[in-house]
Amino acid sequence: MSGPSKDGRRQYVSFTFYKVDPAWRRLLAAEREQGKQEFARVAGDTAGRMALLPYALTGIRGDCDFMLWRIGYELDPLQEMSARLLGTGLGKYLAVPYSYLSMTKSSIYLVGHAHDGQGDSRGRIEPGQHRYLFVYPFVKTREWYRLAEPTRQGIMKEHIALGHKFPRVKLNTTYSFGLDDQEFVLAFESDYPEDFLDLVMALRETESSRYTLRDTPIFTCVQRPLDEVLNLLGG
Repeated sequence: MSGPSKDGRRQYVSFTFYKVDPAWRRLLAAEREQGKQEFARVAGDTAGRMALLPYALTGIRGDCDFMLWRIGYELDPLQEMSARLLGTGLGKYLAVPYSYLSMTKSSIYLVGHAHDGQGDSRGRIEPGQHRYLFVYPFVKTREWYRLAEPTRQGIMKEHIALGHKFPRVKLNTTYSFGLDDQEFVLAFESDYPEDFLDLVMALRETESSRYTLRDTPIFTCVQRPLDEVLNLLGG
């Protein structure tokens, strides 16, 4: 489900982060295993309705253990799936410390400047080609939106040119205006975390960085099969 629908609908994009209650690890092994299997079955039922990519954060952040990146053309199935997941044996022991909702949209700064697989140039997400995912909500200052359009376009031209110096990092920009607290959710995919670190350091020196209001929290996520993600929970 990576491409757009025939009627041109844009995609809903959901990043849901889960934290397991330590009490779950004290359950009998058979009960923990049953709960994981129930969770995996519900996740598997989404085939054909949305794309679902699981990521582990165990040992990387203390406030969440794994994340489900879901992409689809309807909002209701995302909500219904979330309710079913929380109703499983494992789900009853899960908290959701972070959850971000956004949509795809062609960038106004990339007119005539498309790249294969880039969600911000084609209005859709084609995910999952890289092991690591770096996710964070993003908010610009109000001063940014008061700049003249040619000024913003010039600043973003510098920003985009810098990104081209890191071809092993793929950017997915999604938009949350009116849907969630942030304005954007940025999701960078790469097999080389060091490249992403260097990119972020370099971006701090650009003019566009002056207009960043908030770009935290930042999540480093490792893509794994769902059974591996759940086994890493420690039970």
